Amino acid sequence: MKYMLIIYDNEKVWNDMPEAQKGQLFGEYMSFTDGIKKSGHYVSGAPLQPVSTATSVRVREGKTLKTDGPFAETREQLGGYYMIEAKDLDEACKIAARIPSSRIGTIEVRPVMEIPGA
Repeated sequence: MKYMLIIYDNEKVWNDMPEAQKGQLFGEYMSFTDGIKKSGHYVSGAPLQPVSTATSVRVREGKTLKTDGPFAETREQLGGYYMIEAKDLDEACKIAARIPSSRIGTIEVRPVMEIPGA
């Protein structure tokens, strides 16, 4: 089954982090990614640009509204994701717990809805 591991971080924490610590975390991300590729769990993944580059789109009463930034004001922002293949939720959660940002943010684990023929 496929699971989306959605990474939420507080951008301020990352921005205020000393460069050496950022470098260490990025190294941990590279090792983590390499590990799940080698184990066969990796499907895809990518970090996202800062929230300041986001645009939210909504359609209300037939009119398209574009707003700079994310839709909701939150303490943590969506920072990236991994799409993985895991045998069950327990295995997906164990993999999510190894993501470096699990120590400073939140990792949401969500099953992907399989749509036949899509």
